[in-house]
Amino acid sequence: MNKSERINEMMIFLNEKDSFNLKDLMEKYGISKSTALRDIEALERIGMPIYSQVGRNGYYGLLHHRLLSPILFDTDEVKALYFSMLTLRSYESTPFHLSVEALIKKFEKCLSTEKKERFQKIEKVFSLSIYQQNKHCEYLDIILQTAIEEKVCTLKYIKNCNEMTYNIQFFNITSNHGQWYATGFDMENSRPVVLRCDRISQIEINLEYSSQKLEKFLDMGSDLYKTNSSIEFEVEISEKAVDLFYKEHYPSMKLTFENNCHKIRGFYNTNEEEFIANYFLVYGEGIQSIYPKSLKQLIVKRLENLKNFVENI
Repeated sequence: MNKSERINEMMIFLNEKDSFNLKDLMEKYGISKSTALRDIEALERIGMPIYSQVGRNGYYGLLHHRLLSPILFDTDEVKALYFSMLTLRSYESTPFHLSVEALIKKFEKCLSTEKKERFQKIEKVFSLSIYQQNKHCEYLDIILQTAIEEKVCTLKYIKNCNEMTYNIQFFNITSNHGQWYATGFDMENSRPVVLRCDRISQIEINLEYSSQKLEKFLDMGSDLYKTNSSIEFEVEISEKAVDLFYKEHYPSMKLTFENNCHKIRGFYNTNEEEFIANYFLVYGEGIQSIYPKSLKQLIVKRLENLKNFVENI
């Protein structure tokens, strides 16, 4: 590791600390005392807010009320950050209070004219295959905040033109097919629910319910979604159909490969029959076998309904 790389890593390392000693740097980076002192001087010259506390128990401290010291990125890392910002353009709403265009312009001002022109060419070359999200989600930032802070909230939700009330602790936020979805634990019914974020019309913190640790919901995995009346399924698919699974699948599904066969195993709950049948319609001739028979009948019935609908158009 050369000096510039070491200084950059030191900034990342020290930004997470309130204080440190020379010994901390010497042991972590395998350097001498004199080198550690020179590195501290270099950090101070580039603006890292370091102060020294002299005395028998002396140490170095950092003034965290100031901005964090700038971290140096190499060219590929800067390209990746720029690329990430471009993907935000497809979202009408984000959990952050910012203008994506203003963010990109601010980022470009940190670049030289030559690099800025190069990145703008990269933008023209890349054609991102993404769903354009056009639904405004007013409370996306609050949903994220309550999930991170492990708080329960009461919300109003519009479904089929009716307003419903939920008391929920959110633990997952996803973007799928151009929509934001939030998964949370329904406190009254003791089950998880998935809500479209743009359909939430009101939300506020609820202190009446005791919240759970976020890890509890995440560690339960698909078991959290399973009910006593759930139906197990197994669908064998061709190798060409494997890509379809990776493009879209759900927590209740897993893809396995055994005896030279690709199989999707999982479960669906009561009232999810139409949903699961519609999901497997996409696989078409990529399906090799279906278990149980009831699921096969659901898919056949859905195909017949579609056939009749198209014939009567």
